[in-house]
Amino acid sequence: MKSIKVMIVDDSAVVRQVLSGSLSEHPGIEVIGTAADPLFAMDKMQREWPDVIVLDVEMPRMDGISFLKKLMAERPTPVVICSTLTEKGAATTMEAMAAGAVAIVTKPQGGLRQFLLEATEELVNAIRAASQARLKRLAPAANTPAPKLNADVILPASNASAMTRTTERIIAIGTSTGGTQALEYILTALPRVCPGIVIVQHMPERFTAAFAERLNGLCQIEVREAKHGDRVIPGRALIAPGGRHMLLKRSGAQYMVEVVDGPPVSRHKPSVDVLFRSTARAAGANATGIIMTGMGDDGARGLREMHEAGAFTLGQDEASCVVYGMPKEAMKVGAVSREIPLEQIASYILRSGG
Repeated sequence: MKSIKVMIVDDSAVVRQVLSGSLSEHPGIEVIGTAADPLFAMDKMQREWPDVIVLDVEMPRMDGISFLKKLMAERPTPVVICSTLTEKGAATTMEAMAAGAVAIVTKPQGGLRQFLLEATEELVNAIRAASQARLKRLAPAANTPAPKLNADVILPASNASAMTRTTERIIAIGTSTGGTQALEYILTALPRVCPGIVIVQHMPERFTAAFAERLNGLCQIEVREAKHGDRVIPGRALIAPGGRHMLLKRSGAQYMVEVVDGPPVSRHKPSVDVLFRSTARAAGANATGIIMTGMGDDGARGLREMHEAGAFTLGQDEASCVVYGMPKEAMKVGAVSREIPLEQIASYILRSGG
């Protein structure tokens, strides 16, 4: 199997040294070079072009976002952002994601060397996902992995029949790699009057708040990071906070969300499976489930539960996905009522509100 060629661009010598050493120990990954800033990187990349670039955001001479925009305009290449976990860094990183980066791995301000050693598996998974990205389609000896848990650890499966239909419609969306751009495409196309939306986008803690704030400034609808007890109402989209699970609940005629802690499900927190299972239980046939671009199988089982509860379910098609992983797995288990391109999802959301 061909190795994934990786270039590391970071102004920290410690980051370059530790990442280069730890990544090189993984079969299937080859670090072909490191650079202290984008100008050095471009010089090296002319000699051998990488499959994936691991990129810091704040660097001397040229910042990561300017470099990213140049790359996407001239020679689109999958980029994994490796950024410091701060509020300022989160906002800047969201700008990088909007410019075309496909994944985020966070690094703390302190204890960097030990953290990077412990976070190698997360970075390896991000690099593998990025190497499969179809950027032109959407414009702009390893550590032992933790057990892969399912949604039972957060919310037991229910054998109860789905409730009767109501006029209040719910849209539940799950996405991962490539999802930041895809969600922006969909949500900016929606008018103020549309069904209430709940979203899980695989993203680290703090970055979801910056992501929601950015989308809120671009969209006609209200977009915000979910807080425990927030109501799901027409014209509002709630994004699950990074590092917490989000569940849909119903009280009388009203829908709201619970934001809870717990172990990762399908190796993710927040997990799409958790959101979809809770939506199947709370909304049944009153919901539409949508699974979009992303690596892995999180959401496949939950979407099947929504389908079995009477919900209409959509999968993003392969041609419009950055990574056709999550929708593919949902198709395999019979969870998808219809597969459609990204360009049609907003119109289906509006149709669901009728």
